[in-house]
Amino acid sequence: MAVSNRMDDREALADKAPPHDIEAEQATLGAMLIEPGATARAMAIVEEDDFYPEVHRVIFQAMAAVAQRNEPVDLITVSAELRRTDQLETVGSGEYLTALIGKVPTAAHVTRYASIVAEKSLMRKLIHAGADIQAMAYDDPEDVGVMLDQAEQQIFQVAQRRTSADFTPMGPLITETFEKLDKIFRQPGYLTGVPTGLMELDKRTAGLQNGDLIIIAGRPSMGKTSLAVANFALHAAVQHGTGVGMFSLEMSKGQMAELLLCAQARVNGWALRQGMAREEDWSNIGQALTYLPQAPIYVDDTPAIPILELRSKARRLKSQYDIGLIIIDYLQLISAGTRYTGESRHQEVSLVARSLKALARELDVPLVVLSQLSRRVEQREEKRPILSDLAESGSIEAEADLVCFLYRPTYYERRQQQGRQGAGSDAPGGDFNRPDPAEIIIAKHRNGPVGTVDVVFHPAYRLFFEAEQRTNAEGP
Repeated sequence: MAVSNRMDDREALADKAPPHDIEAEQATLGAMLIEPGATARAMAIVEEDDFYPEVHRVIFQAMAAVAQRNEPVDLITVSAELRRTDQLETVGSGEYLTALIGKVPTAAHVTRYASIVAEKSLMRKLIHAGADIQAMAYDDPEDVGVMLDQAEQQIFQVAQRRTSADFTPMGPLITETFEKLDKIFRQPGYLTGVPTGLMELDKRTAGLQNGDLIIIAGRPSMGKTSLAVANFALHAAVQHGTGVGMFSLEMSKGQMAELLLCAQARVNGWALRQGMAREEDWSNIGQALTYLPQAPIYVDDTPAIPILELRSKARRLKSQYDIGLIIIDYLQLISAGTRYTGESRHQEVSLVARSLKALARELDVPLVVLSQLSRRVEQREEKRPILSDLAESGSIEAEADLVCFLYRPTYYERRQQQGRQGAGSDAPGGDFNRPDPAEIIIAKHRNGPVGTVDVVFHPAYRLFFEAEQRTNAEGP
């Protein structure tokens, strides 16, 4: 009986017309025709595909073309545009345009009219997405996890009001690009991406760019986590209010919180853990606690997280908190999923790298991913990393938009010295409180120059500073 009821419900739904509001569409188009300012307000809310009947889509397309040429949108210009494209007869030889003007007494409420049109369009897109998901489920997919990822991606796209159009007209893109370049020209030093807090690095990258996959690679103990978390995340969240999502596959949430607190307060984390903090350290911690808890930083510490689960959580994080930066520590700990069990590690890492690049573009945020280097570096006399040192997969280099290596020459010098003296591991102590010269080597930059940025690493604070900056400077 229940199955029969569900079938009846589906048949009833199939007979219903998709959600739409003809009167709201007519009011929107009519308002755009009678007041120049109404066009801009409406076009900020609705797009061509949001209109239900073909005639309304044709009229809106003509209005958009007129507006793009910076001409006034009115009955005469829109009629001329429709005539130019041989579509005037499609909309009723101009009589329908005149009728639209009579549908609305004033353009004052165009924003509300357009919002109704957009809402109905959103419901139609949700219905189409539901139909696609239903079809995928009926196909009995081999990997349910992959199907869930695809289903969630479709729902996320609807929630973000992304259109399904395959192509975008070049005109608006050129205009937007020109305006951005003009702003940069008029404001030297203007950053187009998320600032890192390291001025020289920002100069070379213009900030961390939306949609970019950014790899920070280095051997263990080089400071990858410190750079990404204590510098990038802290600066973006505290100084600029940018939401930051962090996936920590190696460190727990508690360890990550301790790293952030010690870095922001400029206190020696090792001394703090030993119970040897000074009075001024507690004062600095108290000051950091006045604003650090309000920083928009969100942490997930699921170990060996599958890539599909990571993508799902990242989408929800973007949708719920509108984050502007994602950090993953680190790539080699991400699981490709049970479907790829038995595949070569190279294939797994390649899949993860491709998925991360796709995620960066889908969410349109900088995706900073930490990565290990192969042991070949240790076997060479020249320890500075090169692109071929990226561990386990050349696809990391291929997918990345920006690859930065961390290199601290004194790290290797101390290890050699300890080896000669018969010392143990490179444990904290001795040089732990001394600032350490370091290099951020930009080895690949898809949209800019490569080169080396000289910085200073302070192991006690786990922070990187400008090469000439004092280590007790305020705020990262």
